[in-house]
Amino acid sequence: MDTAITETPTDGADALSAILMADDVAASLWSAIDSGVIEQLVPELLALRMEQDPIHRHKDVLSHTVAVVAKTPGDEIVRLAALFHDIAKPQTRSFEHGGVTFRHHEVVGGRVTKKRMTALGYSEEKGVDVAELVRMSGRFKGYADGWSDTAVRRYARDAGPLLGRLNSLVRSDCTTRNKAKAQKIQEWIDDLERRIAELAEEDRKAAERPQIDGAAVMAHLDIEPGREVGQIMKWLMDLKRSEGVLDEADLLARLDAFYAEIA
Repeated sequence: MDTAITETPTDGADALSAILMADDVAASLWSAIDSGVIEQLVPELLALRMEQDPIHRHKDVLSHTVAVVAKTPGDEIVRLAALFHDIAKPQTRSFEHGGVTFRHHEVVGGRVTKKRMTALGYSEEKGVDVAELVRMSGRFKGYADGWSDTAVRRYARDAGPLLGRLNSLVRSDCTTRNKAKAQKIQEWIDDLERRIAELAEEDRKAAERPQIDGAAVMAHLDIEPGREVGQIMKWLMDLKRSEGVLDEADLLARLDAFYAEIA
């Protein structure tokens, strides 16, 4: 069950964003934590201080969270997502599976994030974006085990316009002291981004079609299927890529001229 959301100051959004957008964000956050300001703005955060994460054994989840925020670029949405990305770990902690786990903490965290940001006075759009980043923040974890092209496409499709920010959050979430492991994680993210770009280009090309299809070409020129039709379709595709959609009469006149050259 999600933690009840308490009331926060009416200027809560401005106050929290000011903390997160400071030049030295780690010092800014620790100052807000130590002074009690964060307890007023995001009381759920302090529960992370005592939560030991088996993945980040050297630090509690609160320290890890501050470290993640400190690694993010100066993007308010990404910094908010970094602040909230582990917010539901205390609620989802379990010892039922051979050790401590936090199953589905990202999904629960997305809901907590949305409620808290609404209470703070953030806009609906900003709250939705940050909550979605929190919800998807763990999706990358299985990439090292091998993702199919379908899985890569699904990741990119589900992230939508937040893809760049999601990958930025994933990069920042690597706070291991093991330099080799940290480098490997960054290489995996590089590989994912490369595959996303390549698949997007493949899909774009596959979706392209000449302005008229083969049947229309054969009907207009009164010809049968064969090598010439293949040449014409390639020419039509190149023409569309270079000049876009043409007036039909102009296109057919140019088709006639091209056919006269190859016939």
